[in-house]
Amino acid sequence: MARGTRKTAVLKLGGVGALAALLFAGGLQLASAGENNRPATTAAAQTVNCPTVRDKLPAVPAAASAQVERELANLDQEIARQNERLARQAVRPEGGPAFIDNAILGPLRSKRVAVLDRIEIAFNRIGAQRPDLDALAACSLNAPGVPSAVNGGAGQNAGGQNGNAGGQNGGGQNGNAGGQNGNNGGQNGNAAGQARTVNCPRVALPAVPAAAAGQVQAELATLDKQIAEANARLAQLAVRPEGGPAFIDNAILGPLRSKRVAALDRIEIAFNRVGAQRPNLDALATCGLN
Repeated sequence: MARGTRKTAVLKLGGVGALAALLFAGGLQLASAGENNRPATTAAAQTVNCPTVRDKLPAVPAAASAQVERELANLDQEIARQNERLARQAVRPEGGPAFIDNAILGPLRSKRVAVLDRIEIAFNRIGAQRPDLDALAACSLNAPGVPSAVNGGAGQNAGGQNGNAGGQNGGGQNGNAGGQNGNNGGQNGNAAGQARTVNCPRVALPAVPAAAAGQVQAELATLDKQIAEANARLAQLAVRPEGGPAFIDNAILGPLRSKRVAALDRIEIAFNRVGAQRPNLDALATCGLN
């Protein structure tokens, strides 16, 4: 990424649920409870507020663990996806007053019903008592800047997903559902999971100009979504392994790095476009594994 003089962004490798708060131009604030900081402006994006599931589960039988972990990753991935849509909605509003209910929260509930049902079936299939998770399907909205709670990897504690201002980039790390830019931190800790999660650097930014806040927030949501998608893929691998020793590097970590390079470059351009000093985020593109 070509650029003139640049200020090196603060690099902080993300454990799940890492929090960072930065002062933001014009008296606004930028903070993250996951990996990536989100601008807290009066027009900051809302995030979905879904009940966590891992912490509501009874002890997970070993024979059902892999399936349960995969479905918990699916829940987090869907939260990250919808938070990305909400971030973009804050930048480019569409639809009428019922748009969020009809286009985001309604479909999200339907997808969660299906995933929660598969978790219940995983218990039932091996003769364990089937938990009743119906009450965990419906989601609402957090206030702007409040992070989504996510399920994260087994043994991880509450962390936000891509924690919009005041809160949570994943899987989340960058603040909202996803999460990571701090890998999705979960509040749930029962299942002894086999799946690994990606470990991406948290994106800590210098003061974000108000004129760039919307674009930066949308790109942080994109980073969280990428982390959630990679974690869901790893959860699937725990159930159905494929490829050789280099499969994760070639099929998951390599493509994830390429996507992060593009999103980080767009963040840098958002600064540059409004005449602010362009941060150097190149070192934040590469992820490892937890």
